[in-house]
Amino acid sequence: MSIQSMTGFAREEGAFESYSWRWELRSVNNRGLDIRVRLPSGMESFEIRVRDAVGKRFKRGSFNISFNLTETPGLAGYRLNEALLDRVIAIAEEVRTRTGGQPASPEGLLRLRGVLEPEEPDSDDAQRTALEGAMAESLDRALANVARTRTEEGARLIGVLEGFLDEIASLAAKARGLAATQPEAISQRIRGQIEEFLGGDSGVSEDRLAQEVALIVGKADLREEIDRLDAHGVQARELLLAGGAIGRRLDFLSQEFNREANTLCSKAQDLELTRTGLALKAVIEQFREQVQNIE
Repeated sequence: MSIQSMTGFAREEGAFESYSWRWELRSVNNRGLDIRVRLPSGMESFEIRVRDAVGKRFKRGSFNISFNLTETPGLAGYRLNEALLDRVIAIAEEVRTRTGGQPASPEGLLRLRGVLEPEEPDSDDAQRTALEGAMAESLDRALANVARTRTEEGARLIGVLEGFLDEIASLAAKARGLAATQPEAISQRIRGQIEEFLGGDSGVSEDRLAQEVALIVGKADLREEIDRLDAHGVQARELLLAGGAIGRRLDFLSQEFNREANTLCSKAQDLELTRTGLALKAVIEQFREQVQNIE
């Protein structure tokens, strides 16, 4: 199963009888599913259908959906206002009789306002149902195109995230090697500090010194943190392989990555290990930024 980005766009046009329309859909990242719909006045009931269609396809993302509906020019019919025409003809004949002028021409009569009236299209339930069905079909095509663009972007993100996971694994391995040298470095540092403080005569037994070193080394032990970094990396790769709506779980893992990196930095007893921990934090932040756009 592939993963989806939350970034997508689609435009879809359609027509039915005397109507034509255009859908425009945009989606960006969001913590949940947020749907904003702009429909022409009088179509408020259709909004429920739009929201249901989006909810069936997507789990997360902020959607902006606009719909423009127009009546196609030239397809509307006209009807003759016979009552008005009869009155106009009667008045025109009376005027002609009184003045001796020419009879009114048909073209002139038809040009008079109100004699020809636009014929309103039927608005019965059957036609409205058919119209909404055609609009819903084109909406489904637009949503399919949004899903396609989100899937294409998701495929690109897989490679990016795997690259960051490779960097995290490499830095964790480096930290493991540096951490292995910490006990000896700590022991030497403590011995040197004691000798410097007491002028070369420590007066401290080897057993006592070993106990103090063991205590400090125990507090500075990084094996658990590095093991958890490796385990989180394995879990993240498994999620990428499984696919689906994994954005929230990857975001949680990125927080766990960061927690271990913070602990590593706080326990580090030498400069190189601290630098490695800071490099880990930088890569983890880049990983998390990309994860924010996964459904």
